[in-house]
Amino acid sequence: MKKAILFGTAASFFFAAAFIFNRKMNLSGGSWIWSGVLRYAFMLVILSVIVTLKNEAGPVMKDILQKPVQWIIWSTVGFGLFYASLCLSSVYGAAWLTAGTWQITIIAGAILSPLFYKIVESEGGTLKIRNRVPKKSLLMSSIILVGVFLIQYQQAVNVSLEQALKGVIWVILAAFAYPLGNRKMMEVCDGKFNSFQRVFGMTLCSMPFWFILSVFGIVQVGLPGKGQIVQALIVAISSGVVATILFFKATSLVRDDVHKLAIVESTQAGEVIFTLIGGMLLLNDSLPSFVGCVGMIFVIVGMILNSLISADT
Repeated sequence: MKKAILFGTAASFFFAAAFIFNRKMNLSGGSWIWSGVLRYAFMLVILSVIVTLKNEAGPVMKDILQKPVQWIIWSTVGFGLFYASLCLSSVYGAAWLTAGTWQITIIAGAILSPLFYKIVESEGGTLKIRNRVPKKSLLMSSIILVGVFLIQYQQAVNVSLEQALKGVIWVILAAFAYPLGNRKMMEVCDGKFNSFQRVFGMTLCSMPFWFILSVFGIVQVGLPGKGQIVQALIVAISSGVVATILFFKATSLVRDDVHKLAIVESTQAGEVIFTLIGGMLLLNDSLPSFVGCVGMIFVIVGMILNSLISADT
């Protein structure tokens, strides 16, 4: 369990690059559309090279051909819908605000638990038992939710209510799409592939979504500039490859225990701190207000308490 939490926390550090550079691209005039499309295009190239050199691409391609609908649907949800929504949300506020609101994904993961089953071996044979909502984890995660509302209070007093709500709605959509797509793909893969293979397969199967979005981008805003291409490459390597591999590795270690899975997902609260520091250094973001700081403390405390209950699960 400690290893899974360590991987999850490390992933949150690299995930922070997405919030920082997506905001940076928006501030410099880049479109949120290309922030998403370019990241996954670069990821596909990088991951294709890695799995090909390791001779691991074949089994993934074979599985995709056997179950194309499942792969495409859940990859589109877990990668396409998730990241497009997150990129769009970065238009409406500072990087740390988006990162703070993103912590709703911890609660989303707990709420989604009943959609999945665990396999139990008994004298009567193999049984599929529907997971229950991990109440302890959800209770601790509610502290994080309070923190998110306090963080968004600062945003609400500085911009119109409509703009604040738009940012929140897109982040909430992303927050549910990511754990849903990730967990569904773990079911589809059933432990057959390592993290590199699973991320490669999901990236490949999300390409139809990104192709459609890129056509829309060309029509609406034209092609991306050189600066956005370079920054998207940085996000692809840091957040898209390194962070995603670490996070998928962490969730794979505890995939059969819904309680521990929720705890590992809670490590992503570390993104708030990493994004705040990075935003101040790279974007000249202002410090959060007193209320915003209190909200961040709630988020961190909730994350710590969520980790501590692992001893009881």
